[in-house]
Amino acid sequence: MLEQIFTLTFFTAFLAAAVRMAVPLIYAALGEVFLEKTGILNIGLEGVMLGGAFGSFAGAFYSNSLLVGFLCGMLGGCLVSVIHGFLCIKLFQDQSVSGIALNIFMLGVTSFGYKLMSAGESYQQIETLKRIRIPVLSRIPLIGDAFFNQDIMTYLVFVLVILASVFYRKTSSGLAFSSIGENPQSADAAGISVYGHQWAAIVVNGVLGGIGGAVLVLVQLGKFSENMISGRGYIALAAVILGRYTPLGAMGAAFVFGGANALQIRLQAMGVPLPTQALAMLPYVITLLTLLLSIGKSNQPEKLGKPYIRGSR
Repeated sequence: MLEQIFTLTFFTAFLAAAVRMAVPLIYAALGEVFLEKTGILNIGLEGVMLGGAFGSFAGAFYSNSLLVGFLCGMLGGCLVSVIHGFLCIKLFQDQSVSGIALNIFMLGVTSFGYKLMSAGESYQQIETLKRIRIPVLSRIPLIGDAFFNQDIMTYLVFVLVILASVFYRKTSSGLAFSSIGENPQSADAAGISVYGHQWAAIVVNGVLGGIGGAVLVLVQLGKFSENMISGRGYIALAAVILGRYTPLGAMGAAFVFGGANALQIRLQAMGVPLPTQALAMLPYVITLLTLLLSIGKSNQPEKLGKPYIRGSR
């Protein structure tokens, strides 16, 4: 068994699977970073991704177009996030309660919608996005297949992470978003539109979270199933915390969780003599361990989860 694990073939396949598993998490985590920088916590990220997954499947299924599918996925995720924004920004409701309620609500809505679409058929397959192999680079041992033989959405998320990092570190707009999460009263006094920036972050959160769900359907699986997100929204939230609320940090944490998921799949495929339930627990056990190790190292925005009411102290 060990001889099969410690081989270049195993590590090459493992790394490729880790990247594949991490991409939806990176999209969702990046959107959550934008939102939490403005002081809003969206525990409903699971529901946002589920809305994106169902919207992308419905759009692609009825239009026979992957582009339409991705647009519908972004719209589906955005609608869920906007509901959260209305409750938390406009009505000043508890952000944790709103997020949990949206998760439960979207699970019911998407399950019901899929039953209406399937019309009694248990399996419906759609075409998935093709990979684009980059010449020369894709032949690099170990990392070539994982990073340079991927679909356009995988390449795009790496570009978005880099752009987001530059945005927060080098631009005045990025500093404005960050200042809202730290001290919205001071930001408001400085002429920064707190509510305007929060609504913009809500849209970004919904669009990127929706893409995360859409990637599962239109890139990886080619189908929709009930509760297909299966905790990925919560893992993306953990990636934001472990990544210390930065785009690059969240991407690195997403790779850790994606690697854990890929490892349990590879071990099951190799027939490791452990119960399948124990192997399936591996990604979540690693999530809990990494969060425990990050205690005291958080860079959480000061006013995260606290509704901003103009004029209050």
